[in-house]
Amino acid sequence: MDAACDLETEENSYVLFKQDSMFAESFPLMKEIRRQGKLCDVTLKVENHSFSAHRIVLAATIPYFYAMFTHNMAESRIREITMKEIEPHALESLINFAYSGVIKIDNQNVQGLMVGASFLQLNKVRDACADFLKSRFHPQNVLGIRHFADTLSCTQLITSADRYIHQYFSRVAFSDEFLALNFDELVDIVRRDELNVPSEECIFDACMKWVKNDIETRAGFLPNLLANIRLPLLSPQFLADSVATEELIRTSHKCRDLLDEARDFHLMPERRALVSASRTRPRCCDYVIGQIYAVGGLTKNGESVSTVEIYDPVTKEWKMGEAMSMLRSRVGVAVMDGKLYAFGGFNGTERLSTVEVYDPLQKKWSQGKAMRCKRSAVGVAALDDLVYVCGGYDGVTSLSTVECYSPKSDSWTTVAPMMKYRSAGKLLFYSSGKNLNNVCFFFLCLGGVAPLGGYVYALGGHDGLSIFDSVERYDVSTNTWTKVRSMLNRRCRLGVATLGGKLYACGGYDGSCFLRSVEVYTPEKDQWQLIAPMNVKRSRVALAANMGKLWAIGGYDGESNLSTVEVYDPKTDTWTFVAPMRHHGGGVGAGVIPNVIK
Repeated sequence: MDAACDLETEENSYVLFKQDSMFAESFPLMKEIRRQGKLCDVTLKVENHSFSAHRIVLAATIPYFYAMFTHNMAESRIREITMKEIEPHALESLINFAYSGVIKIDNQNVQGLMVGASFLQLNKVRDACADFLKSRFHPQNVLGIRHFADTLSCTQLITSADRYIHQYFSRVAFSDEFLALNFDELVDIVRRDELNVPSEECIFDACMKWVKNDIETRAGFLPNLLANIRLPLLSPQFLADSVATEELIRTSHKCRDLLDEARDFHLMPERRALVSASRTRPRCCDYVIGQIYAVGGLTKNGESVSTVEIYDPVTKEWKMGEAMSMLRSRVGVAVMDGKLYAFGGFNGTERLSTVEVYDPLQKKWSQGKAMRCKRSAVGVAALDDLVYVCGGYDGVTSLSTVECYSPKSDSWTTVAPMMKYRSAGKLLFYSSGKNLNNVCFFFLCLGGVAPLGGYVYALGGHDGLSIFDSVERYDVSTNTWTKVRSMLNRRCRLGVATLGGKLYACGGYDGSCFLRSVEVYTPEKDQWQLIAPMNVKRSRVALAANMGKLWAIGGYDGESNLSTVEVYDPKTDTWTFVAPMRHHGGGVGAGVIPNVIK
């Protein structure tokens, strides 16, 4: 009994008391003590300003002062310390931050604060300043911010500025900062593969504007500058009408040699391999940031809808968009000049030739000029200033015909038909007792491959009898289709997109199985290879590239229409689920409208 009492007494001989509010209450008190000028043991001087503080507070909150005061430096013993590399107002704000944990960042102080925070090793403050500057990117200031970030070796801000420059180069090129670049800075930008431009004409025009802004000083740079513009990617008409007529080019032997090389590139295709790849490789911007539009499609019961949902990759949420005027499943979608086009489709009763155009600025759909043929399960590719509408099913037969739409002239023309009839029309295959009709495939422009600035690739699909693994591509300059290396698997109803100069074929149906496999084509090697499969089987899947990743949207797994969405990261070769669509049951068309500069 006595032993038990002794044990009980020992176990209950103490308690732990914790005052959670102590630290939160202490720092405001220290701030007040400092305001009264009491107990301060160090003065920081910068230019003609002096700031009193407590060593222990500075050492506990600012890494720079921790190293200074705890490593037996001379400053650890003297009362007045002269500071350099930092502005007075920034030092004052950062000392106040040490006592309060709060700092105000605005347009006037952000650069000074970022310099000071970098010097004092306040990394979280520096990152907050970088985030503030990112939110203020504009075509008129992004080059200056990028230069500022470079002086601080702030990698994250440099990367973000570069991505903005790439995505909005056409607007950045009209800024005063662009005209003020020196030659080396200009060439560093112009030579990049990642520039997002409608055509190489934009690059040429921007560079000529830079030269003419200070023609006496800069005319001598023109030959080296032209060597970094991809002149062979310019059309023969532009070369003749705009390049060859420039007086500065006509009077320079080196410039004329580069112009002749570009002309020969078009006139003598057999000699194209002799031209440097750096001047013939198409631009390929694979980090466009935009809203993903899921257009039309089906309900879970298989009924066509006019519904539009919009996914914001920043908030990671879907929201409702403005509905189209017509029901459209198996609809072709393309984005050009910031507008989204919906071509053809099936309204539940008949195939459509009608076209609708969505303007995100007005948040309104309008009627476009109708196609010449009715087409559902149609493939669509936006290339340069034109949209190519390929194949499909007209309600009677699979199609090999291709129509070309010019938004500028609002007109349609017919170009060379494909080598095969490729459709998403009636495919009479049966598996597990399920009727697999309306099998589809997709088309796209494959940038980053062709010397002429891009081809239109057609992958897989079927002709009503067979499912294909074949691939063909359209050469705009010769108006011809040619066969290229086939995929590793037969696929119809597949999703297709380009990313990083490569072509991805995703999911689909091979005649017996619904697929979750994914393969990628590297044009330089003319080679297909398998990569990580999706998490679920998806035929009739929409695939979109955004923010350097691929987004597989909806589809059909052999049993039900899908509203789920998963994202592929090429850096990690992994697929991850994100928020599912709220109002679609799969079968959507998808397009990415780049974020608009306000």
